[in-house]
Amino acid sequence: MSQQLRIATVTLNPAFDLVGRLARIEIGEVNTVETLGLYPAGKGINVAKVLADLGTCLTVTGFLGEENQGDFVHAFQQNGMNDEFYRIQGKTRINVKITETEADVTDLNFLGFEICTNDWRKFTALSQRWNEQFDLVAVCGSLPRGVSPEQFAEWLKSLHEQGLKVVLDSSNAALTCGLKAQPWLVKPNRRELEVWAGHPLNNLDEIITAAQQLRGEGIENVIISMGEKGSIWINQEGVLQAQPPRCENVVSTVGAGDSMVAGLIYGFAQGWDKAQTLRFASATSALAVSQSNVGISDKTALEQILSNVVLTELS
Repeated sequence: MSQQLRIATVTLNPAFDLVGRLARIEIGEVNTVETLGLYPAGKGINVAKVLADLGTCLTVTGFLGEENQGDFVHAFQQNGMNDEFYRIQGKTRINVKITETEADVTDLNFLGFEICTNDWRKFTALSQRWNEQFDLVAVCGSLPRGVSPEQFAEWLKSLHEQGLKVVLDSSNAALTCGLKAQPWLVKPNRRELEVWAGHPLNNLDEIITAAQQLRGEGIENVIISMGEKGSIWINQEGVLQAQPPRCENVVSTVGAGDSMVAGLIYGFAQGWDKAQTLRFASATSALAVSQSNVGISDKTALEQILSNVVLTELS
């Protein structure tokens, strides 16, 4: 693929991310939280931010509430993104993401706007000519109220039928139904893969087996992110594992998965092979946990991580 890969990211249910940090949440108590920032976000927007920092020209689309769109519009302009978001009445929601230094991230995801039948019909009608504008479309994040998983899968299928390379990064019913549309690439994390498989995955072999079953559903590229245990990529070339160096100073794991998706897309756009692409995506994801905001703030730090990613071919 040439560098002229035409890319769009889709965020159907964006949010402002209010990101904070504390040692440990005490349930039922007053918790004092260090505020790390309030950012216009949503998985597809996070992916686009990383790609823009890497110098990629791209389009962002999805749904956006008219009433509080200012910070989103400013962010898109600042990052040189082509804004094709479909505006609807109401406000974009706020999500609270708390990183515990001794545990995982706790997400408090509030319900956002509701998409009426008419808005969904207009948006999907606009998307029926995306093959004239784009080569690759990354559909990331949750579904807004008013859009059923079945409608979502039907829409993804229409993108697939246009010949678009569809990258899907979602969870729950949106992921389960979306997989039926045979996207070109999916990146569930270990927990999401367990939900899909319907049972716990206790070791690497079990994760690989489940990922291979997922690939058997007609999906060319299956990438499983496993947190500090790195990631695996399964396609027709086989199974490749990437292990990034351990991060000594975890600030926030918010956006690590989105950064990985962006790194993968960047590799495709550069025409890199599988190994180089996964190495880069792993480094991009590892860099994300050392900062509070999503993006590539320090290219020198990225280079340093990149040289320390260990790749292993698994049989």
